[in-house]
Amino acid sequence: MEHIFSAVTKQSTMEKNKNKKDQYALVTGGTSGIGYEIAKLLAKDGYNLVLVARSNERLLEASDEFQQLGVDVHLIDKDLFDPAAAREVFQEVKAKNITVDVLINNAAQGQKGAFHDVPLERHLELIQLNITSLITLTRLFLGEMVSRNHGKILNLASVVSKTPAPEFSIYAASKAFVLSFSEAIAHELEETGITITALLPGRTDTDFFFKADMTETKEFQDHQLADPAVVAKDGYDALMSGKSRVISGLQNKAMVGMMNTMPDASNAEKMHKNMQPTEKPADERRGRPTHAASEKERDALDKEPQQ
Repeated sequence: MEHIFSAVTKQSTMEKNKNKKDQYALVTGGTSGIGYEIAKLLAKDGYNLVLVARSNERLLEASDEFQQLGVDVHLIDKDLFDPAAAREVFQEVKAKNITVDVLINNAAQGQKGAFHDVPLERHLELIQLNITSLITLTRLFLGEMVSRNHGKILNLASVVSKTPAPEFSIYAASKAFVLSFSEAIAHELEETGITITALLPGRTDTDFFFKADMTETKEFQDHQLADPAVVAKDGYDALMSGKSRVISGLQNKAMVGMMNTMPDASNAEKMHKNMQPTEKPADERRGRPTHAASEKERDALDKEPQQ
């Protein structure tokens, strides 16, 4: 059973943020990884928060952290794999009389495996989370932004949105959709007070690889991982300046530039190689993420009963 929480700011345990805005930002997947770091930047900038995530424990922990920055935090425990969840999030926000000025569509997952080997239900779950929930939240909150002629939306795409990805086909295709969709509506809204930004991160030190069953791949083991805080800052700066797209990191910018010059077949072959098992000795392999919030979320989800 899912629960809705509202966290009340504890005036006695913190100093009120003098720069607090009368504005709210909603962040999906705001308890770990890039989403957590973006939520932290928003709170430091004075935005009140609506955090949407699956873990009750992590929602409460993150709320305590962000309230120390002097902002109000509302918590919505929803699993965006559920087809009804995105609409329910919107309805709960409306019921609280909260106006969302900034929407961060961060929640997403991938799944390693040949398309025909991965169960159909897993593919459909990923499409629900990565595409359908994102579209639903964007359409519902964007409608209100248009009526006010004010608002900002950040959608998490990926550098793999620029290439076919064998053994990772649904994730790459879903992120290609997110990028194309975001840039299209950004163009539609050019003459308004609303901006749409697509953030394209590369390999990042979060729990993403564990959830995607990719921890033994070359993609995870043989490459440098970006700091989620750095990726979040790139996305946040682009969001606040109204850019339609940002690729995080010089290495990723170079990678996307190369992808743009190469045939899709060559890009696909390179991606396929990275999805193969690493040849690193077991004692030299990465294990859990070093990003603290992502590590905490894995522990919290491991402890919660499966629904």
